[in-house]
Amino acid sequence: MVKPLYQPNTDQITLPGVLDALSDPVRLDIVLQLDADGEARCSAMGEHGSKTNLSYHFARLREAGVTKTRIEGASRLIALRREDLEAKFPGLLDTVIANAKGAKSKAA
Repeated sequence: MVKPLYQPNTDQITLPGVLDALSDPVRLDIVLQLDADGEARCSAMGEHGSKTNLSYHFARLREAGVTKTRIEGASRLIALRREDLEAKFPGLLDTVIANAKGAKSKAA
């Protein structure tokens, strides 16, 4: 039996927690990929680091309320919690994503 993952309710999501989760470059890259792909398997994000490192980053994003994880068989699928974040902090996620995309295009 799979142990349930902690995922905060919408009212448990805090601005400091979200901003802290989004402050790491690896986690921000994961968010950009999820923004582009929608829901994605954990295994599809191997370019962002080792399995152990990614597990840590996935947990930080999930526990902050930025992402949600759905278990399907042996796979874990991750998606952004757009609706919840928009309800709590209107425009925040879109602003962070737009800024990160702009920074990436300038660096390229």
